[in-house]
Amino acid sequence: MSHIRKTPNSRFEVRYRASDGQERSRRFTARRNAQAFIDRVGVERQRGTWRDPRASRMLLQDWLATWQPTVVGLRPSSLARDDAYIRTHILPRFGKTPIGAITTLDVRAWVAELSAAGLAPATVHKAYQTLSKLLRAAVDNDLLAVSPCRRTPLPRIDRQEMHYLNPAEVARLADSMTARYRAFVVFDAYCGLRLSELAGLRRRHIDLIERRVRVTENAVEVKGRIEWGQPKTRAGMRTVPMTVKVSAALAQHLDEFVGPDPASLVFGGADGGVLRAGSFRSRFWVPATKKADLVGLRIHDLRHTAVALWIAAGANPKQLATWAGHTSVSIVLDRYGHLLEGHDVDVLARLDQLADRLQLSPSTPTR
Repeated sequence: MSHIRKTPNSRFEVRYRASDGQERSRRFTARRNAQAFIDRVGVERQRGTWRDPRASRMLLQDWLATWQPTVVGLRPSSLARDDAYIRTHILPRFGKTPIGAITTLDVRAWVAELSAAGLAPATVHKAYQTLSKLLRAAVDNDLLAVSPCRRTPLPRIDRQEMHYLNPAEVARLADSMTARYRAFVVFDAYCGLRLSELAGLRRRHIDLIERRVRVTENAVEVKGRIEWGQPKTRAGMRTVPMTVKVSAALAQHLDEFVGPDPASLVFGGADGGVLRAGSFRSRFWVPATKKADLVGLRIHDLRHTAVALWIAAGANPKQLATWAGHTSVSIVLDRYGHLLEGHDVDVLARLDQLADRLQLSPSTPTR
């Protein structure tokens, strides 16, 4: 319960109990102001929106230090990503600001500043999402009544046109690659694994007889250290089929560069360890793309290439989603739907073939 007492210096002190159980006080020059405070606190307590004003005075950098150690369930790569946005974009702007003093207008201005500085729209979105997560946690812990991250206009992210290769370009890139990684190009251009999944692929995951690859592990470099784990979604744990030619290329690669140990990495680093993205890109990928006249091609574009080739070969959206490890068919349709547009011709042709087989009896005239 809250109550008012008059102090010796003729002020009016309100004593109230905060959400942490501790008794707090505020002083006012007039009794009516003190009573108005009590009435407002009472209404907000009933609505569940009241927050202790003292709690919101915590600096954002102090709240971060309190909250961050409690975060669980995030992958190391996700933690490193969030930490980069916090250090680079959030703390310089809001670190020494009380969390209760951050307004919606402040957030809007910050987003505008990031955009004006030339940051990519996707980077601005990620930075905003990270700040929003941080302040939403403050609301959940009764430090704020509402988060200032709401209804904030964000820059539009224009979807970049995906780059994918045709079979001749895949062959040219493979021929331009050093012998140790030729099979890497062919395999990924037709099987579509993510780079972290390729780095975590072991010989025991390969079934050359059934021509199948099981994707169950991945290896990600985070701050110079390799973090082992599983694909981040259940759909990522999957089996991907191989063509006869891809299987043959992979078999030759296994015999020449991997050996019989089931635990051996299929595409290890040149030093025998785990494939590290930065080193592989600079030492092998970039020189090969230049030699193949494919400058600017990303390693991830091999994954896009695989999906495009599956579509060209007649795979349906469910197969595409399953093989690519997407959580839903809608993701595939959103990203690759334009490549499926020519399939209606094949469907209609097959419908005509079915109709030709129908034996339709003559219609009986009506009387």
